[in-house]
Parts: sequence; structure tokens; C-alpha cells
Amino acid sequence: MSPDHQTSDVPTSLETPAAGAGQSGDARSLVTGTVVLAIAASLLGFAPILVKLSDLGPQPIAFWRLALALPAFAVWLALANLRPVRAAAGRPNYVALGLAGLFFAGDLAFWHAGIKLTTAANAALLSNLTPVIVAIAAWVLFGERISLRLALAGLVAMAGAVLLAAANIRIAPERLVGDLLSAITALWYASYLLSVQRARRTTSTVLVMIVSTALAAIISLAVTLVLGDTLFPATLAGWLPLIGLGIVVHAGGQGGVAFGLGRVPAALAALILLIQPIVAAIAGWLIFGEILVFSQWIGAGLVLAGVYSAQRIRTAKIRRGSP
Repeated sequence: MSPDHQTSDVPTSLETPAAGAGQSGDARSLVTGTVVLAIAASLLGFAPILVKLSDLGPQPIAFWRLALALPAFAVWLALANLRPVRAAAGRPNYVALGLAGLFFAGDLAFWHAGIKLTTAANAALLSNLTPVIVAIAAWVLFGERISLRLALAGLVAMAGAVLLAAANIRIAPERLVGDLLSAITALWYASYLLSVQRARRTTSTVLVMIVSTALAAIISLAVTLVLGDTLFPATLAGWLPLIGLGIVVHAGGQGGVAFGLGRVPAALAALILLIQPIVAAIAGWLIFGEILVFSQWIGAGLVLAGVYSAQRIRTAKIRRGSP
């Protein structure tokens, strides 16, 4: 059985396996995962806004984003009355869990540093190379095949992401290091998504998030201390964007991503996450008055069209029983 057809949800009191069985159940599971990923991507879209609102440096922001999410995951764990669950496939994949934490810490470190050294548009465009990397890696490592129609839908979505960022792209030699860091961010996040998908085969969403978040928080704290950055915000109000990053963006957004990766192939999941820059652009327009030109609205439409088409194509293949 190919990875596309394996259900990786682990039964818990708050997280049940895909409803039904066979092709019908797989299709419903895919739709559920797609909806959750779309909501998660929308929450993640507020990350750049909240980072801008914080008066801390990039590495302390990364640490607090992770650390403040842990109480939310602990509440989730307590409400679910979970224990470490082992699926029929065997023990939880601790290597995948550890790698997820490592890769996410790298993702935040490089992404924040890249934003400081280049424009937000450059950083967004280069970090959105993730779907391409995930699709290639999932095919090479896990045998997740991509049909021509699905690839075309992905290209439409990627073209939309380029249009979203293109209006504000600035090419300059002094931004080269920041551009490089932003491109490497795509590698870190792609590796994180693939690691989470592996871990989700035998472990529930909340346990994946607790382990990977705790490890990433430790790494981010170590980086912060080594760099000598200020760890605490100067005012009580300075905690608000950090709490938003922890509870809304990480616990809600990344938690939703981990849930969705238990039901949706990694390549399609990465494509759905391109909704994130749409939300970020609209939020920037509403909150900071950042003007959106016509080409960016067209880009947003292409992203949504590509993601919708890709989901429909994948659902139709499952219902036909195609691999």
C-alpha cells in the first residue's frame, strides 16, 4: 500500500481515526485533513504580523512562541486523557519526533534571521519553495507519486504565491545573505513537515507537538543565550504578541498542520499551506495599511484555485481507487 492510502491517525478520545472504511472513508479523511490544514494555514498567516509587533529579537521570539505553546498542549493532553499510544505499526517514531523538533528550531532561526536581512517579500517568496521540496522528497523517500494534473494544479498555486510576493520583491547585493537564509528556511520547514508526517503514523497529534515543540524550545533558548539577546519583553504589553504566537500560531496553527499531516499526503499538505501568505498579506493590509496591488489579488486567486483543484483531483483519485 502506498503512503497516500495509509491512514496515520492514532485513536484517542479527541482524535478519532478516519470515518468509515475503504475509498469512501479515505476521501472523507482527506477532506477533513484539508479543511484543518486550511484553517491552520490561516492561523499561521498571522505569524509575521505578531513578530512585527514584538519588541524582542528574532531568536527570543522563537523561544517564547514555542515555550508559551506548551501549556496549551498540556491542557489538550489532559482533556484528552491521553497516554503514549502505540498503533499496530509499532512504537512511536522517536527519531522522527526528534528530527521534527530540530528542523522546526532551524526553520524559526533561519526564517527570523532572513527577515532581518532582506525584505519580507523576498523572505516570503523564497521560503514558499517548500511545496516543491516536499513533493520531490516525498516522491524519492516515501513513494508519494504526483500525477500530471496534480502537478499542474501545484504550479498554478506556486505561480500565485510568486505574484503575491513579486510586487514587493527587491533585488540587491546587500540582501543576498538574507535571501539565502530565507531559501534555506524552505529546506528546514520541508524537513519538518516530512518528519511530522512520519511521526504521525504511530503517534497522536498532541504528543507529536509536545515532544517536537519542547525540543525546539530548548534549542531556541540555547541559541538566544549564546547570542546574548534580551530574553524578556520590556513591558506587560510586550507579552501579548508572544502569547498570540504561542497559543494561536503555534498551538493552533502548527497543531492543525500536524493533525492534517495524519490524513493528507505531504506534498498536498505543503501546497495547502500556501494559503498562509494570502492571510499574511490581507492582515498586513488591514492592520498596517500595506497596499495590495492588482497582481497580488490575482496571485491570491491563483493560490486558492490551485489548492482547490489539487484537493479535488486527489479526492477523485481516491474514490476511483487509483494509487
